Amino acid sequence: MTETIDFSKSEQYKLSIRIDADGFSFAVFNPQNEKISYFDRATNEELSLTANMRQAFREMEWLGHPFAAVNVLVAGQRFTPMPLDLFEDEQVETLFYYNLPKQNNEWVHYNIMKRSNVVMLFGMDKSLHDLLCEQHPEGRFYAQASVLVEEFAARSYHNDSRKLYVYVHAGAVDLYAFDAGRVQLTNSFACRQTADRLYYMLYTWKQLGFDQERDELYLCGDLSDDDRLSAELQQYIRQVYTLSPAHHLDLYAISICG
Repeated sequence: MTETIDFSKSEQYKLSIRIDADGFSFAVFNPQNEKISYFDRATNEELSLTANMRQAFREMEWLGHPFAAVNVLVAGQRFTPMPLDLFEDEQVETLFYYNLPKQNNEWVHYNIMKRSNVVMLFGMDKSLHDLLCEQHPEGRFYAQASVLVEEFAARSYHNDSRKLYVYVHAGAVDLYAFDAGRVQLTNSFACRQTADRLYYMLYTWKQLGFDQERDELYLCGDLSDDDRLSAELQQYIRQVYTLSPAHHLDLYAISICG
């Protein structure tokens, strides 16, 4: 609970915020004792994300405190990767909208991931971006996919098997494939049913030619149906694992390393 955190010392802490249509998540990291506290907040579907966030700042007063650093992670399907060697920053919107349909009131940004030699272009609601900048002008914005790509790239060096990392949202599934740190695929599919998630995972596994005995699949995100998902996957793939902290892996990674 927030009562256990001394927010009079908030300027020593790092705040990370994940923006997702399904809900907001917050992480407060104290570098003195390396403790991370997580908080989740459901969104009201009748309100815009901006209105939901404005309400969160009103009701969770500590969110407006000054922090040593503030990171904002934007989840969702409005992201697209491209090779770093082909990237030109003056063409960000052109490149982004070449791959994704244009939306009004959208702020488009990018993250450079030198470890993976990839640039992640992403968009978010401009009104929400402006509200967060108003509350925390020092805030840094990332696509959730950027943080996960860097985290998974680092993990993928373990042994010589190829790896498929799966981040489950309530309404989508994101897939990231790696071979010893090299990104082979990033993709996102809208789906809510376990059967549909299984289809996209197994289809991707087959399309990439992964080995059912040797290669590995890792799950994280919203794993409320984890037991069924794992059991079904293990009928086809021998090595299936769950990452920890499953629901907060991105917040953990940006808090510790960001």
